[in-house]
Amino acid sequence: MRYPVWESLVVPSAYGRADRQAVSARGVRVRFADGTSALCATSGLWNANLGYGNPVIADAVHRSLLDSSYLTLFRGGHSPALRAAEALLRVCGPEHFGRVLFSTSGGAANDVMMKLVRHHQALRGEGQRRVVVGLKGSYHGLTYGSFGLTGERLGQDAYSVDQRHVRHVGSTAELMALFAREGHRIAAVVLEPVLGSGAYPVPVELLAALPGLRAEHGFLLVADEVATGFGRCGSFFASSSWAVRPDVLVTSKGLTNGTCAASALVVSHEVCEVFESADSMLVHGETQAGTPSSCAAIVATIEEMQRLNAVELGLANSLRLDGVLERLAQHPLVTGHRGAGCFRALELVPGVAQQVVESARRRGLIVQPGPDCVQLVPALIYGADEFDELEGLLLASLDVAGERVAC
Repeated sequence: MRYPVWESLVVPSAYGRADRQAVSARGVRVRFADGTSALCATSGLWNANLGYGNPVIADAVHRSLLDSSYLTLFRGGHSPALRAAEALLRVCGPEHFGRVLFSTSGGAANDVMMKLVRHHQALRGEGQRRVVVGLKGSYHGLTYGSFGLTGERLGQDAYSVDQRHVRHVGSTAELMALFAREGHRIAAVVLEPVLGSGAYPVPVELLAALPGLRAEHGFLLVADEVATGFGRCGSFFASSSWAVRPDVLVTSKGLTNGTCAASALVVSHEVCEVFESADSMLVHGETQAGTPSSCAAIVATIEEMQRLNAVELGLANSLRLDGVLERLAQHPLVTGHRGAGCFRALELVPGVAQQVVESARRRGLIVQPGPDCVQLVPALIYGADEFDELEGLLLASLDVAGERVAC
């Protein structure tokens, strides 16, 4: 019988490996079908910010499935979605944001976002504004629309991804030049506070250029906080420190602590008012968007973030991670480190990242590779012992990779 699961980003010859087939997860550890377990330094896919198996969130989802196993947001609403939206607005800033649009993943939410910003411009009589600008090296997802916005080259041409109305810039100078050429056509600029799988902080000088450009050209500013939200980078949302608040904030991964397929667009009062003035309907809907179980998970996750002081834990762990990275930087394979908060990358000499990741996995540590780096995205609930274990396992993995390079 053919192996039945199409595993993501895996070649078929590697499907079904017992040492990669997870069977359970609890706290910050994952157990596999071959009987081994590993310390997770990726928070799942950057989404289990509070660790695996949080009983409060699990209980909230369980109760919601018994109370209302499914309710839809098609042509109506329901009270679990209202409670989740109100909770999310409270942590995002109700003085600026006014409404929440639910989706099912970070990629899907970015697809919706591109529809929303273009529709918004059309309602303002600016229908020629269809271009959405992202950054080179950014990652916004792999659904068809978000794949087009993603600024990493990951095979978009092979899938005939439509990028006719997408532009990518790599510096403030390129952004300024783009606006000089096409400012009248730009609907939105989309920024991750920390870019893509390489964990590059968005350039400070680029952020500084946005207020003037926005005032002159009237585009919408979008913060893609799929990865950086929910305490990952030192505050509940990293964009809260920007000089200009975003018109749209996209959130997903930490939104339900990885328990449900959920994402959300948090939309400013100003954008809401444009749709309300025209009484215009955004043509979008998803069967599983804003289900009662995902909404219960959102409310419970926010409550657990607050009960555990998770943002403060993340700040403390960012300092611990600073120490780990500084000590690992002495290794001959390490060229530096970058990132923010608990979203970091250990920079390596070219060509060894995959070797380090595989060596770490054999030793009981889960990390992921990025562009000439290893990603370090630990859960906010890590303790000192876990950081000591992470450092020791990663150092041993670097040593093994170094021996191979020497050969």
